[in-house]
Parts: sequence; structure tokens; C-alpha cells
Amino acid sequence: MGIIGWIILGLLAGAIAKILLPGRDPGGFIGTTLIGIVGAFLGGWISARWLDHPITKNFYDGATWAAAIGGSLVLLILYRLLFGNSRD
Repeated sequence: MGIIGWIILGLLAGAIAKILLPGRDPGGFIGTTLIGIVGAFLGGWISARWLDHPITKNFYDGATWAAAIGGSLVLLILYRLLFGNSRD
């Protein structure tokens, strides 16, 4: 899966993370989208590096999606903890 595939996966993972963790985000839609993209890369890297589960080249692999969504959720939670009060 190329870089474009990871970006698309990140966009979708960010949207899914936003659905799973509703509420106001400090960065709005664009911030959440960027967090999703970075979270997909981070989740894939963590999965391949430390969980000994290399990400496959298949876009429709469940482990790839779980890693991307998990990474997006972690980054979204951290982002809210660090910058959560900036839009109040």
C-alpha cells in the first residue's frame, strides 16, 4: 500500500475515531483529519515495530484498519488533553 493509500486510510480512520470519540476538538475538522492521517502512520509503525505484526500491502486488512484507528484514537485523546481548552 503506497503513501496515497495510507493518506486515504488516515482520512477514514480519523473520521471513525471522531465518531468513536465525539465532542469538540481544538483543531476542528482539519485538525481531526490531520490527526487521522498521522495516527494511521503511527499505528502502522507501532504495529510493525513493537507488536511484531507487519502491516500487509492489502488496504482491506482488518489489522491495518485496527492499527490506523487505534493510532488515530490515541493521538486524538492526547491532542484533547494538551489543547482541549483552546476553543472554550
